[in-house]
Amino acid sequence: MDIYSKKVEIRWSDLDPNFHLRHSVYYDWGAYTRISFLSENGLTPQLMVQHHIGPILFREECVFKREIHFGDRVEVNLQLAKSTRDASRWTMVHEVWKNTDTLSAIITIDGAWLDTDQRKLTVPPNLFIEKMDLLPKTGNFEWVERKV
Repeated sequence: MDIYSKKVEIRWSDLDPNFHLRHSVYYDWGAYTRISFLSENGLTPQLMVQHHIGPILFREECVFKREIHFGDRVEVNLQLAKSTRDASRWTMVHEVWKNTDTLSAIITIDGAWLDTDQRKLTVPPNLFIEKMDLLPKTGNFEWVERKV
C-alpha cells in the first residue's frame, strides 16, 4: 500500500468567520485518519486500553497551502516518514487534498507510545510493531535510531 486515505466531510461548524476551514479541523482530520488506519488494521482503541498503551504526540505542524470551503470534496492521506525499528518513536505525514487535485495542507506529526499506567514512554508490544509496519511509507522514508 503506497498511501492510505480517508474521505472527510466538511460541516458548517468547521468553518471560521471567513467561510473557510478552521485551522484546528485539519488536525482533527489527521487524528481521525491515523486512528482509522490503526483500527482498520486491528490496533483498535480497545486493544490499546487492554495493553495500557496509547499514542502521544510531541509535535503537530500544519503547512496550509490552499483554502478549503464548504462544498469542497476532501481526502486526507497518511504515510509513515520515519520510525525507530522498535516502533517506539515515529513521524507521520498527512496530505489534505481538495477536489481530487489540489494539495491544501500538509500535516506532520512526531509521536511515540505511552504506557498509560506508568505514564512513561515505552516500546510497544510486538503486535503493535507489526501493525505499525503496515503503514504506507513516504518515498523518502527512513529508519532512525532511538535516542536514550
